[in-house]
Amino acid sequence: MSDDRPTVRPVTLARLVELTHICTSDPTTTDEIETTLDVTHRRARETILEAARIDLIEIIEPEAEHSKYKTTDVGETFLEAVRDERWSTVSDILETRSPHYRAFLDILQKDHPISLDELLEELKAASNFSSYKFNQTSVEVVGDWAERLGRIHRNAFSGTYYPVTRSDVPTNFQFILLTAFDELESSTGVNLRQRYLSIPELRETVCERTGCTREAFDDALVDLVGQNIGKLELSGAPVDTGAKEARFGIKEIEPADDDGLVSTSQSTDRVMAGVEQFDKHYYYLAVHDRDITYTQTQS
Repeated sequence: MSDDRPTVRPVTLARLVELTHICTSDPTTTDEIETTLDVTHRRARETILEAARIDLIEIIEPEAEHSKYKTTDVGETFLEAVRDERWSTVSDILETRSPHYRAFLDILQKDHPISLDELLEELKAASNFSSYKFNQTSVEVVGDWAERLGRIHRNAFSGTYYPVTRSDVPTNFQFILLTAFDELESSTGVNLRQRYLSIPELRETVCERTGCTREAFDDALVDLVGQNIGKLELSGAPVDTGAKEARFGIKEIEPADDDGLVSTSQSTDRVMAGVEQFDKHYYYLAVHDRDITYTQTQS
Protein backbone atom coordinates (compact mmCIF):
# COMPACT_ATOMS: atom_id res chain seq x y z
CA MET A 1 0.00 0.00 0.00
CA SER A 2 1.46 3.33 -1.05
CA ASP A 3 2.12 5.98 1.56
CA ASP A 4 1.58 8.85 -0.90
CA ARG A 5 -2.13 8.29 -1.43
CA PRO A 6 -3.68 11.61 -2.58
CA THR A 7 -6.98 11.18 -0.69
CA VAL A 8 -7.37 10.85 3.05
CA ARG A 9 -7.80 7.30 4.28
CA PRO A 10 -11.05 6.34 6.08
CA VAL A 11 -9.56 6.44 9.57
CA THR A 12 -11.53 7.57 12.62
CA LEU A 13 -10.18 9.76 15.40
CA ALA A 14 -10.49 6.84 17.79
CA ARG A 15 -8.17 4.75 15.62
CA LEU A 16 -5.64 7.57 15.34
CA VAL A 17 -5.62 7.93 19.12
CA GLU A 18 -5.32 4.19 19.73
CA LEU A 19 -2.50 3.70 17.24
CA THR A 20 -0.57 6.68 18.59
CA HIS A 21 -0.88 5.27 22.10
CA ILE A 22 0.19 1.75 21.07
CA CYS A 23 3.44 3.13 19.63
CA THR A 24 4.43 5.17 22.69
CA SER A 25 6.53 2.50 24.40
CA ASP A 26 8.75 0.20 22.36
CA PRO A 27 8.81 0.41 18.56
CA THR A 28 5.76 -1.55 17.40
CA THR A 29 5.27 -3.84 14.41
CA THR A 30 2.28 -4.04 12.09
CA ASP A 31 1.43 -7.50 13.45
CA GLU A 32 1.38 -6.16 17.01
CA ILE A 33 -0.89 -3.32 15.95
CA GLU A 34 -3.26 -5.73 14.18
CA THR A 35 -3.49 -7.85 17.31
CA THR A 36 -3.98 -4.97 19.74
CA LEU A 37 -6.61 -3.24 17.61
CA ASP A 38 -8.16 -6.53 16.45
CA VAL A 39 -8.24 -5.39 12.83
CA THR A 40 -7.21 -6.82 9.49
CA HIS A 41 -3.77 -6.24 8.04
CA ARG A 42 -5.24 -3.81 5.49
CA ARG A 43 -7.02 -1.73 8.11
CA ALA A 44 -3.90 -1.64 10.26
CA ARG A 45 -1.83 -0.41 7.30
CA GLU A 46 -4.39 2.27 6.44
CA THR A 47 -4.30 3.61 9.99
CA ILE A 48 -0.50 3.43 10.16
CA LEU A 49 0.01 5.33 6.92
CA GLU A 50 -2.53 8.04 7.77
CA ALA A 51 -1.05 8.52 11.25
CA ALA A 52 2.43 8.71 9.71
CA ARG A 53 1.26 11.31 7.16
CA ILE A 54 -0.06 13.46 10.03
CA ASP A 55 3.25 12.93 11.89
CA LEU A 56 1.68 11.23 14.88
CA ILE A 57 4.02 8.27 14.41
CA GLU A 58 7.28 7.71 12.55
CA ILE A 59 8.29 4.67 10.54
CA ILE A 60 11.54 3.12 11.77
CA GLU A 61 13.63 1.38 9.10
CA PRO A 62 10.99 1.84 6.37
CA GLU A 63 13.04 -0.20 3.90
CA ALA A 64 13.23 -3.22 6.21
CA GLU A 65 11.03 -6.27 5.63
CA HIS A 66 9.19 -5.67 8.90
CA SER A 67 9.00 -1.97 9.70
CA LYS A 68 8.37 -0.72 13.20
CA TYR A 69 6.61 2.43 14.36
CA LYS A 70 7.22 4.93 17.14
CA THR A 71 5.15 7.83 18.43
CA THR A 72 6.60 11.24 17.54
CA ASP A 73 6.79 14.34 19.74
CA VAL A 74 3.73 15.60 17.86
CA GLY A 75 1.98 12.34 18.69
CA GLU A 76 2.83 12.69 22.37
CA THR A 77 1.32 16.20 22.40
CA PHE A 78 -1.71 14.85 20.56
CA LEU A 79 -2.24 12.11 23.18
CA GLU A 80 -1.78 14.51 26.07
CA ALA A 81 -4.42 16.81 24.62
CA VAL A 82 -6.84 13.88 24.23
CA ARG A 83 -6.31 12.80 27.84
CA ASP A 84 -6.95 16.37 29.01
CA GLU A 85 -9.96 16.77 26.68
CA ARG A 86 -8.36 19.80 25.05
CA TRP A 87 -10.16 19.21 21.79
CA SER A 88 -9.17 22.57 20.30
CA THR A 89 -5.50 21.55 20.65
CA VAL A 90 -6.20 18.20 19.00
CA SER A 91 -7.88 20.07 16.15
CA ASP A 92 -4.96 22.50 15.84
CA ILE A 93 -2.51 19.60 15.51
CA LEU A 94 -4.60 17.98 12.79
CA GLU A 95 -5.03 21.31 11.00
CA THR A 96 -1.26 21.85 10.99
CA ARG A 97 -0.36 18.32 9.90
CA SER A 98 -3.22 17.19 7.66
CA PRO A 99 -3.62 19.06 4.35
CA HIS A 100 -7.08 17.55 3.87
CA TYR A 101 -8.34 18.68 7.27
CA ARG A 102 -6.86 22.16 6.83
CA ALA A 103 -8.39 22.60 3.36
CA PHE A 104 -11.78 21.46 4.68
CA LEU A 105 -11.74 24.07 7.47
CA ASP A 106 -10.48 26.80 5.11
CA ILE A 107 -13.45 26.33 2.78
CA LEU A 108 -15.93 26.45 5.66
CA GLN A 109 -14.42 29.64 7.04
CA LYS A 110 -15.03 31.52 3.79
CA ASP A 111 -18.21 29.85 2.52
CA HIS A 112 -20.88 28.65 4.94
CA PRO A 113 -23.33 27.13 5.43
CA ILE A 114 -22.55 24.70 2.63
CA SER A 115 -23.91 21.35 1.50
CA LEU A 116 -21.79 18.22 1.10
CA ASP A 117 -21.99 18.37 -2.69
CA GLU A 118 -21.04 22.05 -2.83
CA LEU A 119 -18.23 21.52 -0.35
CA LEU A 120 -16.83 18.63 -2.37
CA GLU A 121 -16.83 20.69 -5.55
CA GLU A 122 -15.03 23.60 -3.87
CA LEU A 123 -12.44 21.29 -2.33
CA LYS A 124 -11.80 19.62 -5.67
CA ALA A 125 -11.29 23.02 -7.28
CA ALA A 126 -9.03 24.26 -4.47
CA SER A 127 -6.81 21.16 -4.66
CA ASN A 128 -6.73 21.02 -8.45
CA PHE A 129 -3.02 21.84 -8.65
CA SER A 130 -1.90 20.12 -5.45
CA SER A 131 -0.77 16.57 -4.68
CA TYR A 132 -3.76 15.84 -2.46
CA LYS A 133 -7.30 15.20 -3.73
CA PHE A 134 -10.85 14.91 -2.39
CA ASN A 135 -13.73 12.53 -2.86
CA GLN A 136 -16.92 12.18 -0.84
CA THR A 137 -15.29 9.77 1.60
CA SER A 138 -12.47 12.23 2.21
CA VAL A 139 -14.91 15.02 3.04
CA GLU A 140 -16.93 12.81 5.36
CA VAL A 141 -13.80 11.57 7.16
CA VAL A 142 -12.33 15.01 7.91
CA GLY A 143 -15.83 16.35 8.52
CA ASP A 144 -16.25 13.69 11.20
CA TRP A 145 -12.96 14.77 12.82
CA ALA A 146 -13.96 18.44 12.79
CA GLU A 147 -17.47 17.81 14.08
CA ARG A 148 -16.37 15.62 16.97
CA LEU A 149 -13.67 18.13 17.95
CA GLY A 150 -16.18 20.99 18.04
CA ARG A 151 -14.78 22.99 15.11
CA ILE A 152 -17.91 22.60 13.01
CA HIS A 153 -21.53 21.55 13.24
CA ARG A 154 -23.56 19.72 10.64
CA ASN A 155 -27.19 20.77 10.61
CA ALA A 156 -28.99 17.65 11.83
CA PHE A 157 -31.96 18.29 9.55
CA SER A 158 -30.52 19.77 6.33
CA GLY A 159 -27.02 18.27 6.44
CA THR A 160 -25.25 21.57 5.73
CA TYR A 161 -21.84 22.19 7.29
CA TYR A 162 -20.86 25.39 9.09
CA PRO A 163 -18.05 26.46 11.45
CA VAL A 164 -18.55 26.96 15.18
CA THR A 165 -17.22 30.46 15.80
CA ARG A 166 -18.49 31.42 19.24
CA SER A 167 -19.33 29.90 22.63
CA ASP A 168 -22.16 32.33 23.36
CA VAL A 169 -25.16 33.74 21.53
CA PRO A 170 -25.44 37.27 20.07
CA THR A 171 -27.00 39.98 22.23
CA ASN A 172 -29.96 40.14 19.82
CA PHE A 173 -30.66 36.46 20.37
CA GLN A 174 -34.38 37.03 20.94
CA PHE A 175 -34.84 38.57 17.49
CA ILE A 176 -32.84 35.83 15.76
CA LEU A 177 -34.97 33.23 17.54
CA LEU A 178 -38.23 34.91 16.56
CA THR A 179 -37.12 35.11 12.91
CA ALA A 180 -36.22 31.42 12.90
CA PHE A 181 -39.53 30.64 14.61
CA ASP A 182 -41.50 32.53 11.96
CA GLU A 183 -39.69 30.83 9.10
CA LEU A 184 -40.14 27.36 10.53
CA GLU A 185 -43.78 28.11 11.27
CA SER A 186 -44.45 29.26 7.71
CA SER A 187 -42.68 26.24 6.25
CA THR A 188 -45.25 23.96 7.87
CA GLY A 189 -48.00 25.47 5.75
CA VAL A 190 -50.18 26.08 8.77
CA ASN A 191 -50.70 29.65 9.94
CA LEU A 192 -51.40 29.26 13.63
CA ARG A 193 -50.51 31.72 16.36
CA GLN A 194 -48.98 30.13 19.45
CA ARG A 195 -47.99 27.09 17.39
CA TYR A 196 -45.59 24.79 19.23
CA LEU A 197 -42.38 24.33 17.25
CA SER A 198 -39.55 21.86 17.60
CA ILE A 199 -36.72 23.08 19.84
CA PRO A 200 -34.19 20.82 18.04
CA GLU A 201 -35.12 22.43 14.70
CA LEU A 202 -34.95 25.93 16.19
CA ARG A 203 -31.57 25.06 17.70
CA GLU A 204 -30.11 23.89 14.41
CA THR A 205 -31.42 26.92 12.52
CA VAL A 206 -30.16 29.49 15.04
CA CYS A 207 -26.77 27.81 15.53
CA GLU A 208 -26.22 27.69 11.77
CA ARG A 209 -26.93 31.43 11.47
CA THR A 210 -24.91 32.56 14.47
CA GLY A 211 -22.10 30.00 14.62
CA CYS A 212 -22.77 29.42 18.32
CA THR A 213 -22.55 26.04 20.02
CA ARG A 214 -25.65 24.01 20.69
CA GLU A 215 -24.94 24.28 24.41
CA ALA A 216 -24.93 28.09 24.16
CA PHE A 217 -28.30 28.01 22.41
CA ASP A 218 -29.81 25.77 25.09
CA ASP A 219 -28.57 27.97 27.94
CA ALA A 220 -29.77 31.13 26.21
CA LEU A 221 -33.21 29.69 25.42
CA VAL A 222 -33.79 28.65 29.04
CA ASP A 223 -32.68 32.13 30.19
CA LEU A 224 -34.90 33.81 27.60
CA VAL A 225 -37.99 31.86 28.65
CA GLY A 226 -37.24 32.61 32.31
CA GLN A 227 -36.96 36.32 31.52
CA ASN A 228 -40.24 36.34 29.57
CA ILE A 229 -42.63 34.26 31.66
CA GLY A 230 -46.09 34.12 30.11
CA LYS A 231 -44.80 35.29 26.73
CA LEU A 232 -42.81 32.19 25.87
CA GLU A 233 -43.72 28.65 26.85
CA LEU A 234 -41.77 25.41 26.89
CA SER A 235 -43.75 22.22 26.36
CA GLY A 236 -42.71 19.04 28.10
CA ALA A 237 -45.42 16.86 26.58
CA PRO A 238 -44.74 16.57 22.84
CA VAL A 239 -47.61 15.29 20.73
CA ASP A 240 -45.20 12.96 18.91
CA THR A 241 -41.46 12.33 18.73
CA GLY A 242 -40.98 14.34 15.57
CA ALA A 243 -39.22 17.11 17.45
CA LYS A 244 -36.50 14.73 18.49
CA GLU A 245 -35.85 12.95 15.20
CA ALA A 246 -32.99 14.15 13.03
CA ARG A 247 -31.78 13.11 9.60
CA PHE A 248 -28.14 13.39 10.62
CA GLY A 249 -26.69 12.41 13.97
CA ILE A 250 -25.09 14.75 16.47
CA LYS A 251 -21.52 13.51 16.89
CA GLU A 252 -19.66 13.67 20.19
CA ILE A 253 -16.34 12.50 21.58
CA GLU A 254 -14.86 11.80 24.99
CA PRO A 255 -11.72 10.05 26.29
CA ALA A 256 -11.86 6.32 26.97
CA ASP A 257 -9.29 4.09 28.64
CA ASP A 258 -10.10 0.41 28.22
CA ASP A 259 -7.58 -2.07 29.64
CA GLY A 260 -4.83 0.51 29.43
CA LEU A 261 -5.48 1.44 25.79
CA VAL A 262 -6.05 5.17 25.46
CA SER A 263 -8.89 5.72 23.03
CA THR A 264 -11.95 7.88 22.50
CA SER A 265 -15.62 7.02 22.77
CA GLN A 266 -17.42 8.38 19.73
CA SER A 267 -21.20 8.51 19.81
CA THR A 268 -23.72 9.61 17.22
CA ASP A 269 -27.18 10.51 18.51
CA ARG A 270 -30.02 10.65 15.96
CA VAL A 271 -32.63 11.31 18.65
CA MET A 272 -32.04 14.91 19.55
CA ALA A 273 -32.61 16.31 23.00
CA GLY A 274 -34.70 19.31 23.86
CA VAL A 275 -33.72 21.62 26.73
CA GLU A 276 -33.76 21.01 30.46
CA GLN A 277 -35.24 23.33 33.08
CA PHE A 278 -35.69 22.44 36.74
CA ASP A 279 -34.90 18.77 35.97
CA LYS A 280 -37.66 18.60 33.34
CA HIS A 281 -37.13 18.11 29.62
CA TYR A 282 -38.91 20.18 26.98
CA TYR A 283 -39.05 19.62 23.23
CA TYR A 284 -41.36 22.39 21.98
CA LEU A 285 -41.52 26.18 22.22
CA ALA A 286 -44.58 28.42 21.84
CA VAL A 287 -44.57 32.20 21.41
CA HIS A 288 -47.59 33.89 23.00
CA ASP A 289 -46.31 37.48 22.97
CA ARG A 290 -43.59 38.78 20.63
CA ASP A 291 -42.67 41.73 22.85
CA ILE A 292 -39.81 39.94 24.57
CA THR A 293 -36.48 41.09 25.99
CA TYR A 294 -33.21 39.30 26.59
CA THR A 295 -30.32 39.99 28.93
CA GLN A 296 -27.27 37.76 28.68
CA THR A 297 -26.26 36.11 31.93
CA GLN A 298 -22.70 35.40 32.94
CA SER A 299 -21.69 31.82 32.16
